Amino acid sequence: MQDVKELRVWQIGIELCRAVYRATSAFPRAELYGLTSQMRRAAIAIPSNLAEGRARGSRKDYRQFVIIARGSACELETQVIIARELSFLSASDAEEVLAVVAEVIRMLNGLARALGEAPDESAAAP
Repeated sequence: MQDVKELRVWQIGIELCRAVYRATSAFPRAELYGLTSQMRRAAIAIPSNLAEGRARGSRKDYRQFVIIARGSACELETQVIIARELSFLSASDAEEVLAVVAEVIRMLNGLARALGEAPDESAAAP
């Protein structure tokens, strides 16, 4: 299996973390332990779960962690929309982050599909 850091989705996940940290740095201080923390944790969970799943060694475990990463991406998508609705994020900033989140979700869907197609669950992942 290839090193997780070589996966484009992992790399974009790291970029997404940076973008979320930048975006949330301007949130109200009262949100530090609320939406700010939730968004940052969801963003961090995406590449973290990819790394953990890849390290588990089995294709089945890897796929499960890819699915968990996808759930975190969907969670982040909802949180960005909430931040926009609360005017913590401008519409343009929210759309930029949402575009990256959509790309990550699409890539995670493809990776989960590819990992689920192996006839031998213990076979090497792509």
